Amino acid sequence: MTPSSQIGDSRLIVALDLPTRAEAEAMVERLGDAVSFYKIGLQLLATGGMEMARDLKARGRQVFLDWKLHDIGATVEKAAAAIAATGAGDLLTVHAEPQVLASAVKGCKGSGLRVLGVTVLTSLSGQDLGQIGYSLGVGDLVRRRIGQALDAGADGVVASPHEAALARQLAKELGSPDFLVVTPGVRPVWAGADDQARAATPADALSNGASHLVVGRPITAAIDPRAAALALVDEMRG
Repeated sequence: MTPSSQIGDSRLIVALDLPTRAEAEAMVERLGDAVSFYKIGLQLLATGGMEMARDLKARGRQVFLDWKLHDIGATVEKAAAAIAATGAGDLLTVHAEPQVLASAVKGCKGSGLRVLGVTVLTSLSGQDLGQIGYSLGVGDLVRRRIGQALDAGADGVVASPHEAALARQLAKELGSPDFLVVTPGVRPVWAGADDQARAATPADALSNGASHLVVGRPITAAIDPRAAALALVDEMRG
Protein backbone atom coordinates (compact mmCIF):
# COMPACT_ATOMS: atom_id res chain seq x y z
CA MET A 1 0.00 0.00 0.00
CA THR A 2 1.34 3.42 -0.93
CA PRO A 3 0.05 6.88 -0.07
CA SER A 4 -0.73 7.59 -3.72
CA SER A 5 -3.15 4.64 -3.82
CA GLN A 6 -5.26 5.88 -0.94
CA ILE A 7 -8.83 6.87 -1.71
CA GLY A 8 -10.03 7.24 1.87
CA ASP A 9 -11.05 10.53 3.44
CA SER A 10 -8.38 11.76 5.89
CA ARG A 11 -11.13 13.15 8.13
CA LEU A 12 -12.09 9.56 8.98
CA ILE A 13 -10.05 7.95 11.75
CA VAL A 14 -10.69 4.23 12.19
CA ALA A 15 -10.30 3.01 15.76
CA LEU A 16 -8.25 -0.18 15.92
CA ASP A 17 -9.82 -1.22 19.23
CA LEU A 18 -8.72 -4.82 18.85
CA PRO A 19 -7.01 -7.04 21.44
CA THR A 20 -3.82 -7.91 19.57
CA ARG A 21 -1.50 -6.41 17.02
CA ALA A 22 -2.06 -9.40 14.74
CA GLU A 23 -5.79 -8.70 14.63
CA ALA A 24 -5.18 -5.01 14.09
CA GLU A 25 -2.75 -5.70 11.24
CA ALA A 26 -5.29 -8.03 9.64
CA MET A 27 -7.90 -5.27 9.85
CA VAL A 28 -5.57 -2.73 8.23
CA GLU A 29 -4.94 -5.21 5.44
CA ARG A 30 -8.68 -5.73 4.93
CA LEU A 31 -9.33 -1.99 4.82
CA GLY A 32 -6.56 -1.43 2.29
CA ASP A 33 -6.66 1.91 0.51
CA ALA A 34 -10.07 2.85 1.96
CA VAL A 35 -8.54 4.25 5.17
CA SER A 36 -5.51 6.49 5.71
CA PHE A 37 -5.85 7.42 9.40
CA TYR A 38 -5.95 5.05 12.39
CA LYS A 39 -6.47 5.39 16.12
CA ILE A 40 -4.47 3.16 18.44
CA GLY A 41 -5.91 3.05 21.95
CA LEU A 42 -4.90 1.68 25.33
CA GLN A 43 -5.67 -1.97 24.67
CA LEU A 44 -3.48 -2.11 21.58
CA LEU A 45 -0.85 0.19 23.04
CA ALA A 46 -0.37 -2.43 25.75
CA THR A 47 0.23 -5.17 23.17
CA GLY A 48 2.67 -3.71 20.63
CA GLY A 49 0.71 -0.67 19.54
CA MET A 50 3.65 1.75 19.41
CA GLU A 51 5.61 -0.56 17.13
CA MET A 52 2.56 -0.87 14.90
CA ALA A 53 2.15 2.90 14.91
CA ARG A 54 5.71 3.31 13.63
CA ASP A 55 5.03 0.76 10.90
CA LEU A 56 1.83 2.53 9.86
CA LYS A 57 3.68 5.83 9.65
CA ALA A 58 6.37 4.21 7.51
CA ARG A 59 3.60 3.03 5.17
CA GLY A 60 2.26 6.54 4.74
CA ARG A 61 -0.60 6.37 7.21
CA GLN A 62 -1.50 8.88 9.91
CA VAL A 63 -1.79 7.72 13.51
CA PHE A 64 -3.82 8.98 16.46
CA LEU A 65 -2.17 7.78 19.69
CA ASP A 66 -5.02 7.69 22.19
CA TRP A 67 -2.97 7.54 25.40
CA LYS A 68 -5.30 9.85 27.39
CA LEU A 69 -2.38 10.86 29.62
CA HIS A 70 -3.39 12.02 33.09
CA ASP A 71 -0.81 12.53 35.84
CA ILE A 72 1.16 15.27 37.55
CA GLY A 73 2.58 17.86 35.17
CA ALA A 74 6.22 16.73 35.26
CA THR A 75 5.27 13.14 34.48
CA VAL A 76 2.97 14.12 31.63
CA GLU A 77 5.64 16.36 30.11
CA LYS A 78 8.23 13.57 30.15
CA ALA A 79 5.79 10.98 28.83
CA ALA A 80 4.64 13.27 26.03
CA ALA A 81 8.24 14.05 25.08
CA ALA A 82 9.09 10.33 25.01
CA ILE A 83 6.09 9.56 22.82
CA ALA A 84 6.90 12.46 20.50
CA ALA A 85 10.50 11.26 20.16
CA THR A 86 9.33 7.96 18.64
CA GLY A 87 7.88 9.74 15.62
CA ALA A 88 5.07 7.20 15.74
CA GLY A 89 2.08 9.50 15.80
CA ASP A 90 0.33 12.60 14.53
CA LEU A 91 -2.16 13.15 17.38
CA LEU A 92 -1.82 12.50 21.12
CA THR A 93 -4.59 12.67 23.71
CA VAL A 94 -4.37 13.90 27.28
CA HIS A 95 -7.15 14.71 29.72
CA ALA A 96 -8.20 18.34 29.34
CA GLU A 97 -7.09 19.71 32.69
CA PRO A 98 -4.93 22.86 32.75
CA GLN A 99 -1.76 21.40 34.25
CA VAL A 100 -1.94 18.26 32.14
CA LEU A 101 -2.57 20.19 28.93
CA ALA A 102 0.22 22.70 29.48
CA SER A 103 2.70 19.95 30.34
CA ALA A 104 1.83 17.87 27.28
CA VAL A 105 2.12 20.89 24.99
CA LYS A 106 5.55 21.62 26.45
CA GLY A 107 6.67 18.00 26.05
CA CYS A 108 5.61 17.88 22.39
CA LYS A 109 6.91 21.30 21.41
CA GLY A 110 8.75 21.26 18.10
CA SER A 111 8.01 17.60 17.40
CA GLY A 112 5.02 17.86 15.08
CA LEU A 113 2.96 15.67 17.41
CA ARG A 114 -0.29 17.54 18.06
CA VAL A 115 -1.95 17.51 21.47
CA LEU A 116 -5.68 16.96 21.91
CA GLY A 117 -7.48 17.51 25.20
CA VAL A 118 -10.17 14.97 26.06
CA THR A 119 -13.12 17.01 27.35
CA VAL A 120 -15.76 14.57 28.62
CA LEU A 121 -15.76 10.91 27.60
CA THR A 122 -18.60 10.22 25.17
CA SER A 123 -19.81 7.28 27.29
CA LEU A 124 -20.66 9.67 30.16
CA SER A 125 -24.02 11.32 30.68
CA GLY A 126 -24.90 14.19 32.99
CA GLN A 127 -26.03 11.67 35.58
CA ASP A 128 -22.66 9.92 35.37
CA LEU A 129 -20.86 13.21 35.98
CA GLY A 130 -22.99 13.83 39.05
CA GLN A 131 -22.08 10.40 40.44
CA ILE A 132 -18.39 11.20 39.90
CA GLY A 133 -18.79 14.42 41.84
CA TYR A 134 -18.99 17.14 39.21
CA SER A 135 -21.51 19.88 39.86
CA LEU A 136 -21.38 20.99 36.22
CA GLY A 137 -23.46 19.38 33.51
CA VAL A 138 -21.92 17.91 30.37
CA GLY A 139 -22.24 21.10 28.29
CA ASP A 140 -20.80 23.41 30.95
CA LEU A 141 -17.89 21.09 31.73
CA VAL A 142 -17.08 20.66 28.04
CA ARG A 143 -17.19 24.44 27.56
CA ARG A 144 -14.74 24.95 30.42
CA ARG A 145 -12.35 22.31 29.15
CA ILE A 146 -12.40 23.59 25.58
CA GLY A 147 -11.42 27.00 26.90
CA GLN A 148 -8.65 25.49 28.99
CA ALA A 149 -7.32 23.58 25.97
CA LEU A 150 -7.22 26.77 23.93
CA ASP A 151 -5.53 28.67 26.77
CA ALA A 152 -2.88 25.95 27.11
CA GLY A 153 -2.00 26.09 23.41
CA ALA A 154 -3.30 22.60 22.64
CA ASP A 155 -4.01 21.79 19.01
CA GLY A 156 -7.55 20.61 19.56
CA VAL A 157 -10.00 18.67 21.66
CA VAL A 158 -11.81 15.38 21.66
CA ALA A 159 -15.50 16.06 22.18
CA SER A 160 -18.77 14.37 21.30
CA PRO A 161 -20.56 15.42 18.11
CA HIS A 162 -23.05 17.31 20.25
CA GLU A 163 -20.31 19.58 21.61
CA ALA A 164 -18.48 20.00 18.28
CA ALA A 165 -20.37 23.20 17.43
CA LEU A 166 -19.47 24.69 20.81
CA ALA A 167 -15.79 23.83 20.31
CA ARG A 168 -15.75 25.32 16.83
CA GLN A 169 -17.49 28.49 18.02
CA LEU A 170 -15.11 29.03 20.93
CA ALA A 171 -12.07 28.38 18.75
CA LYS A 172 -13.20 30.99 16.21
CA GLU A 173 -13.94 33.51 18.95
CA LEU A 174 -10.42 33.05 20.33
CA GLY A 175 -8.74 33.30 16.93
CA SER A 176 -7.92 29.61 16.42
CA PRO A 177 -9.74 28.64 13.20
CA ASP A 178 -7.48 25.61 12.67
CA PHE A 179 -8.32 24.14 16.09
CA LEU A 180 -9.01 20.42 15.71
CA VAL A 181 -12.33 19.02 16.88
CA VAL A 182 -12.06 15.24 16.90
CA THR A 183 -15.34 13.48 17.55
CA PRO A 184 -15.78 9.89 18.71
CA GLY A 185 -19.29 8.57 19.24
CA VAL A 186 -20.01 8.81 15.52
CA ARG A 187 -22.47 6.26 14.22
CA PRO A 188 -23.61 6.09 10.58
CA VAL A 189 -27.34 5.84 9.96
CA TRP A 190 -27.06 2.08 9.46
CA ALA A 191 -25.30 1.33 12.77
CA GLY A 192 -26.34 1.10 16.43
CA ALA A 193 -25.16 3.43 19.20
CA ASP A 194 -23.31 0.66 21.14
CA ASP A 195 -22.04 2.18 24.44
CA GLN A 196 -21.96 5.79 23.28
CA ALA A 197 -24.31 7.99 25.30
CA ARG A 198 -23.91 11.04 23.02
CA ALA A 199 -23.66 9.63 19.50
CA ALA A 200 -24.51 11.29 16.17
CA THR A 201 -24.30 10.57 12.46
CA PRO A 202 -21.25 11.57 10.40
CA ALA A 203 -23.21 14.30 8.61
CA ASP A 204 -24.40 15.77 11.90
CA ALA A 205 -20.90 15.74 13.41
CA LEU A 206 -19.33 17.44 10.40
CA SER A 207 -22.05 20.05 10.11
CA ASN A 208 -21.57 20.81 13.81
CA GLY A 209 -17.92 21.65 13.22
CA ALA A 210 -15.98 18.41 13.63
CA SER A 211 -12.65 18.25 11.81
CA HIS A 212 -12.20 14.48 12.23
CA LEU A 213 -14.53 11.56 12.98
CA VAL A 214 -13.43 8.53 15.01
CA VAL A 215 -15.31 5.37 14.08
CA GLY A 216 -14.65 1.87 15.37
CA ARG A 217 -17.15 -0.98 15.50
CA PRO A 218 -19.42 0.13 12.64
CA ILE A 219 -16.39 -0.51 10.44
CA THR A 220 -14.22 -3.06 12.25
CA ALA A 221 -17.15 -5.31 13.24
CA ALA A 222 -18.74 -5.21 9.80
CA ILE A 223 -18.85 -8.30 7.61
CA ASP A 224 -16.96 -6.31 4.98
CA PRO A 225 -14.95 -3.59 6.79
CA ARG A 226 -13.66 -1.99 3.61
CA ALA A 227 -17.15 -1.64 2.16
CA ALA A 228 -18.34 -0.19 5.47
CA ALA A 229 -15.51 2.37 5.47
CA LEU A 230 -16.28 3.41 1.92
CA ALA A 231 -19.99 3.69 2.72
CA LEU A 232 -19.17 5.89 5.69
CA VAL A 233 -16.93 8.11 3.54
CA ASP A 234 -19.77 8.43 1.04
CA GLU A 235 -22.07 9.45 3.88
CA MET A 236 -19.53 12.04 5.02
CA ARG A 237 -19.14 13.50 1.56
CA GLY A 238 -22.86 13.40 0.86
